[in-house]
Amino acid sequence: MIPIVPSHGANIPALGFGTYRMSGAEIHEVLPQAIRAGFRHIDTAQIYENEDAVGSVIASSGIPRDQFFLTTKIWVTNFAEGDFERSLDESLARLQTDYVDLLLLHWPGGSEVPMADRIGRLNEVHTAGKTRHIGVSNYNAAQMREAVQHSDAPLVTNQVEYHPWLAQGPVLLAARELGLSITSYYAMADGRAATDPLLAEIGADHGKTAAQVALRWLVQQPGVIALSKTARVERLAENLAIFDFTLNKEEMAAIHALARPDGRIVNPGHLAPHWD
Repeated sequence: MIPIVPSHGANIPALGFGTYRMSGAEIHEVLPQAIRAGFRHIDTAQIYENEDAVGSVIASSGIPRDQFFLTTKIWVTNFAEGDFERSLDESLARLQTDYVDLLLLHWPGGSEVPMADRIGRLNEVHTAGKTRHIGVSNYNAAQMREAVQHSDAPLVTNQVEYHPWLAQGPVLLAARELGLSITSYYAMADGRAATDPLLAEIGADHGKTAAQVALRWLVQQPGVIALSKTARVERLAENLAIFDFTLNKEEMAAIHALARPDGRIVNPGHLAPHWD
């Protein structure tokens, strides 16, 4: 059973299945088995160009829609008036659903639309019932605070890169002050976690793999959700088996100490903010 992270009325499964860089064929192969294994939190985005595959798998799963927590993201070229709701309607059609559980603004850069207008449109589709909850992605601490000030409905998460080699102290602190959760992507640091000696050593003490330790380190932090992604079916059970052990304070601190100034992996200049 995957624990729930509560955030401003949203009950978000602490471990989600991410679909970044997954083709439709990969999703049709892996996502049905991820759902059978127990994943219910599914994350996609307009720019991933795989919403149709995600929607098809969920619709044919035999599991009621309301048992899933489905997230998608509005791409930066769709923030303008008219484009925002139209693009969301197209996403909903591809996803074969009347609503998503969480709708995020994908990046803060790449658009001239003012923050107030972006957040206003996010609120409009929330009021219209097209998303149950709203949030942002790749926002720094100051942008999170600004977004919250502009929003009538509570923002429930900021989805950011977060893994042992990237400290996110200011963003985590701001999120906790504002009552938001943090959703981690690139939790495996593009594969680095699976072969790290420290994570492997800690894992050996618990009968777990290095990758499981990296995921456990994330979800053990208050208000942190992890997205796991794999195109290998055999990894699904491993990724889910992270809730039957606990890292002690020393182990958590040792993993935090892996963070480096150059640990960030995802940093597109035209989209990214000035990071904290």
